Amino acid sequence: MLFIETIRIWQRQAQNLDLHSARLHHTRAQVWQKTDFWDLAQIIQIPDEIDEKLYKCRLTYGKTVEKIEFEPYHPRPIQSLKLIHANDLEYTYKYADRRQLNELFAQRGEADDVLLVKNGLISDTSYCNVALGQGKQWFTPASPLLNGIRRQSLLQQKMIIEKVIKPSDLPNFEKIRLFNAMIGFAEAWELPIQNIRF
Repeated sequence: MLFIETIRIWQRQAQNLDLHSARLHHTRAQVWQKTDFWDLAQIIQIPDEIDEKLYKCRLTYGKTVEKIEFEPYHPRPIQSLKLIHANDLEYTYKYADRRQLNELFAQRGEADDVLLVKNGLISDTSYCNVALGQGKQWFTPASPLLNGIRRQSLLQQKMIIEKVIKPSDLPNFEKIRLFNAMIGFAEAWELPIQNIRF
């Protein structure tokens, strides 16, 4: 079984390594009872050809580091979401195998991505955690598929608040933002709530 960490590289600096490290070590402890420390700052050596622009570092690991890949990051614009039920989906850890998520993404129809509902509650899109806006306040679903590192950081900074959100609650919000390790909250895609298709 393999897992990944997707790390934002900006101006040749790896971002949020403390949060990535915490998640990686938690996964290794839970899955394999491994407690040895991996120093990501030492493991991730940024190649000379990487310039100051935005890059994605994909670290694939199991009991050992399998590979580290770098590529320029060009986010795919998201303007609409389709609500899809995914009760059987299990994505507690950041698995390298995304087949289940890809199958759900394929059900998006005319929309750009899916907004997943698990056990009657709003969770995530296929690649992002979400926050729903009410005035100046942002709420993130209390039961995400994956507690992403950006989500964790925003919760710690009290920029978002956890809330149980059902599909029937969506009209109570004005907008939705999509964010992940590669996309900061300020630069996140923001859609009017009407762009979520049922």
